[in-house]
Amino acid sequence: MTILHDILDKHLGKVLGVLVGLVFGWFAIKYGFFKAIFVLLCVLAGYYIGKKLDEKIDFGDFLARFRDR
Repeated sequence: MTILHDILDKHLGKVLGVLVGLVFGWFAIKYGFFKAIFVLLCVLAGYYIGKKLDEKIDFGDFLARFRDR
């Protein structure tokens, strides 16, 4: 149980991000191949956002970076 606690303590954002992307994308996978690619993109986006949360960045600044483009 200690290993699981250590993993969740250090990488909680990444774990949650991947799970959210996977759950969100799961509904698309049963509708065809191209929707499965969408699932992959959801998982990757979830991982990326979770990684940024693990790095303790200011999420408002992170979103502002995309709004300024």
